Amino acid sequence: MDNEVKINEKRKIEEAVDLIEKDLRDIAMKIHANPELGFEEYKAVEWLTGYLKEQGFTIEKNVANLETAFIGTWEGEPGGPTIGILAEYDALPGIGHACGHNIIGTSAVGAAVALKNAYPYLKGKIKVIGTPAEEGGGGKIYMCDDGVFNDLDAAMMTHPKDRTMVLRGGLACIRAVFKFYGKESHAASAPENGISALDAMINSFVAINGLREYFTDDVRVHGIITNGGEAPNVVPGYSEASFIIRASTRKNLIGVKEKVYNAVKGSSLAVGATCEIEEGLLYAERNNNVTLAHLYQRNLELQGITVYDPPKQGGVGSSDIGNVGQIVPTIHPYIRIGDAGTHTLEFTEATKSEGGMQGLTQAAKAMAMTTYDLCTDTEALEQMKEEFSLWKTNN
Repeated sequence: MDNEVKINEKRKIEEAVDLIEKDLRDIAMKIHANPELGFEEYKAVEWLTGYLKEQGFTIEKNVANLETAFIGTWEGEPGGPTIGILAEYDALPGIGHACGHNIIGTSAVGAAVALKNAYPYLKGKIKVIGTPAEEGGGGKIYMCDDGVFNDLDAAMMTHPKDRTMVLRGGLACIRAVFKFYGKESHAASAPENGISALDAMINSFVAINGLREYFTDDVRVHGIITNGGEAPNVVPGYSEASFIIRASTRKNLIGVKEKVYNAVKGSSLAVGATCEIEEGLLYAERNNNVTLAHLYQRNLELQGITVYDPPKQGGVGSSDIGNVGQIVPTIHPYIRIGDAGTHTLEFTEATKSEGGMQGLTQAAKAMAMTTYDLCTDTEALEQMKEEFSLWKTNN
């Protein structure tokens, strides 16, 4: 296809996004003004699915037995690929949409609706997949286990940030709650009769810190005390800490996790306490499909947006999008909406600012155009699939 012709076809998609921009802004601002925590995003789901239904999408709710998970589907002409555009819409406790999920969810809906409106006879199926509880709840992991992403040819979403990037990575991680059990006693008159669960926990922190010298640079271990006892004159019979353990890959994470767990168990044994470990969901490392990312980058650049390289070291967290990327070619690019860093009150403000709304529109356009590429460019689609197959073979 002639490059100029293709650019003109994509301009039609941009115009389709512009035509619904007010609708998208209204939805994003309503979600922002009504922040809901993970697995409780009932209002956001109604606003997003309601708009999709108005625009001719079929809606499935309670996906994977999650009340706030949904799929909105539109199919053009048969014979094309099935593309998933992922929506997030949960907020953070206390600081609301400080990760910009009001933008993520709405831009996904906008991309799908605009593409349908611009090319109603497109060969392909578009699924807007609503994934709840990214902030620690691991909604996508439950959906992966239920096979929600198995029929997709590709998956994508766009995250707001302070820098536009298409290939930023993500660490594998696991959450663990350490519960320490000792024996209460009067801390002054009979301390010898007590076993301090708090000492077991404090020793665990010290032991974990002692391991850091022997971790590789990709490893991150960080925790907080969630229960340190009830009164200073009572030897604590119970204490609790919550940790997140991260590494570059799931394989590396398993080894790090075992070292941390052994340090905690040994610290408990040293004071005569016992420890119970409650392990959370395993978040996989991010597997960015480079072919797909480059398609997306070109569609950002078509809008005049500069794309930057990700940090060479550090600067990454973890997300359940990593688990999706183990199943299907996936990207998780970022769009700049301002200077503030995520998970701050300043970013909460940015996600309802003019910069935030511009980022929403830019993300919707880029995802719609990238989906259009996959539905119209057989060579690009096959190259993306071949890259993923090679990755699977080597992993």
